[in-house]
Amino acid sequence: MFDYFWTHALNSDETNAGINKYCDYISGNFSDKCEEYQSQGYNEYGYIDIYNIYAPLCDRDAQKPGSPGSVKSFDPCSDDYVTTYLNRADVQEALHARNTSWSPCGGVGWTDSPTTILPTINQLVEDKIIVWIYSGDIDGRVPVTSSRYSVNKLKIPVVIPWRPWYYNKEVGGYVVGYEGSMVLTTVRGAGHTVPSYQPQRALVMISSFLQGILPPSSTE
Repeated sequence: MFDYFWTHALNSDETNAGINKYCDYISGNFSDKCEEYQSQGYNEYGYIDIYNIYAPLCDRDAQKPGSPGSVKSFDPCSDDYVTTYLNRADVQEALHARNTSWSPCGGVGWTDSPTTILPTINQLVEDKIIVWIYSGDIDGRVPVTSSRYSVNKLKIPVVIPWRPWYYNKEVGGYVVGYEGSMVLTTVRGAGHTVPSYQPQRALVMISSFLQGILPPSSTE
C-alpha cells in the first residue's frame, strides 16, 4: 500500500464558487455571463504567461531552432519546442502513437472530473497517509492562494505554523505542517511546472517529502 500522496493541482472548485455559478466546467457549457466574466478577467491581468506571472514571454521570432535548453535557465519558448517535437512523424511513430496534430491539453474532454478532491485528501489524512500539497508562488493558473483556501476548508489543526524553508542560504519557499502528517509547501520563484523554473529548490522539496521531514528551517 502507498503511504504517500503528492499533489499539485486545483484541489477544489468550491474555492472558485463565484465564477462556477455561471461556468459549468464539468460539461464545458459556458453561459454568456461566464464568457463575459472570463473575458473581463483576461483583460484585467493582461498579456502575461499565466503559468509564471513574472516570466518573459516567448519571442517566437528570436527562437533558435535546435536549442538544447537548460534546466538552469528556463526558456519561455520551451512549450513550442515540445509541440514541434511531438508533432514530428518519426517521433509519433517511435511512440506508437496515431498520426495526429498534438497540442498541450488538447481535446481532453473529461466528463467524470470531480468538483473537489478534498474528501479524498481528508480520508487519506485519516488513514495516516502522508500528504503534501505544493504550489509555485508565481503560478497564476493554480496560485498559492487557491491552494491555501482549499486546505483551510479541511479545518485540520496546524502543528507547525507557516515558516520559511531554505536552500543555498536563501528562502526556497514556505511550509505549514498540519495534524496527521499533511503538509502545504510553496516554492519561491517557481511557476506552474515547479522543477522547470526552480530545479534545485524542487529537488530539496521532493527529497524532504521522500525522507518524511520538512524542508530545512535554517540556512545551515
